[in-house]
Amino acid sequence: MKDIGKLPFDAVIFDLDGVVTKTALVHAGAWKAAFDEYMKMREERDGEPFKEFTHNDDYLPYVDGKPRYEGVKSFLESRNIHIPYGDPSDPPEKETVCGIGNRKNFKFREVLAKEGAEVFGSTVDFIKALKKRGVRIGVASSSKNCKPILESVKLEDLFETRVDGVVSADMGLKGKPEADIFVMAAKNVDADPAHSIVVEDAVSGVQAGRNGAFGLVIGVAREDNEEELLANGADIAVRDLSEIDISWIRKWFNRKPKRLNLHHKITEDIFLGSKRSVFFLDYDGSLTPIVKRPELAVLSGKMRDAIKKLSEKHTVAIVSGRMREDVQKLVSIEGVFYAGSHGFDIQGPGFSLIQPEAEETIPLITRVTGALKEEFGNVEGVLIEDKKFSVAVHYRLARAKEIPRIRNRVNEIVERNRKLRFMSGKKVFEIIPDIRWSKGMAMRWILKALNIGWADASVVYIGDDVTDEDAFRMLRTRGTSILVSKKAKVSAANFYLTSPQEVKNLFEKITELREHFT
Repeated sequence: MKDIGKLPFDAVIFDLDGVVTKTALVHAGAWKAAFDEYMKMREERDGEPFKEFTHNDDYLPYVDGKPRYEGVKSFLESRNIHIPYGDPSDPPEKETVCGIGNRKNFKFREVLAKEGAEVFGSTVDFIKALKKRGVRIGVASSSKNCKPILESVKLEDLFETRVDGVVSADMGLKGKPEADIFVMAAKNVDADPAHSIVVEDAVSGVQAGRNGAFGLVIGVAREDNEEELLANGADIAVRDLSEIDISWIRKWFNRKPKRLNLHHKITEDIFLGSKRSVFFLDYDGSLTPIVKRPELAVLSGKMRDAIKKLSEKHTVAIVSGRMREDVQKLVSIEGVFYAGSHGFDIQGPGFSLIQPEAEETIPLITRVTGALKEEFGNVEGVLIEDKKFSVAVHYRLARAKEIPRIRNRVNEIVERNRKLRFMSGKKVFEIIPDIRWSKGMAMRWILKALNIGWADASVVYIGDDVTDEDAFRMLRTRGTSILVSKKAKVSAANFYLTSPQEVKNLFEKITELREHFT
């Protein structure tokens, strides 16, 4: 049966080496030659015992997928070797991080010029099938050799954008496992990461896709390392891209979370492991029911008591679209992290953050808020909420005929200001800073501030709205995400509960189980 209709994703961003071209082994060979030469020199000069650079023990964990100089630094540090970083212009024979990196590049280009590169035909066929369906295609690579490699195999016209090591250096983009190059590639083809796919073969690459909250992260296990890719952020791991097709991807994007049964054994498995538990909780719609006006969303005494007891045994953070001061006052529990304005403003025990780029947009947001209040402040049923870092236009009580006019005006403001972007929630239009920050990024920042790695903790995120989906996608494969919804609907969450009442019941169940087992 043919796959027809509009696709639920807009773009696919491919890594190059090991995904599109068969150059990963050429890179690995060039790295081995450069490092073995250097280690032998240290043996002759300093008397250090020579230990060869190997594929499994050195290339894969320390070099694969990383920008060239970061790979050099990472490997040398693994051998407890510290040399000057140097400058990218250093000659290949100079004993600096950049010099060794340039030596590797020299050797790689020698092999490329002599032997050329090969391509994975199944990947090219997959890309062509996607392009026929109107999917935007980009390539993102840490390699500064991306362009010459694509030219050598005559594939440069297959991609609409290329974000590689050269582009990264020019723009100051962070390398993998940060998501910068993938996010930039998606942006270049007018696609949002939520509706885009990353295809990667390296551990650092699937980590980057996960950190960017992409809609799907496909791991290509050229090293027979499916389990490793899945453990580090891949949603699926395949030996070759011929194993999946557009129909499978469509089903992936349209999947729904499972109902969370509080009495099922999975509740104990998720929340009572040996790992530390960290809970991230949205406020409106998750801890309180959705109400007609924001000021009516008051936390019940029973819910506050349940959260307080939870926070006595676990780390708890409230992550809300409301202003941080507002949600902090509404919850009023000490020892809890509070992340307001979709994570732009964070405060907790011993830590605080005001996202610098968001802070710069406050004067612009203030002007926009004033203009919206002047235009819609007297329109019946419309509420303009000033959130300092953003402005929300609530239309739950507005007449239906007013809504298109409100949407058009909000879109017009955003289109005129490149520093702003439009976001739609439950009966609300919101204007926020157009920066790479979200509730998911706030969650990651808090974990880093607490020095908690994904593998060190049982991380749970509970939310009900579109703005929580970024956190759901970032947490996927790493923890447990729970959507609060009356019924199952398309979401990146693992499970769903039907109401704040069930969320409270969950907290009480966790506290009860913890007390029983301790």
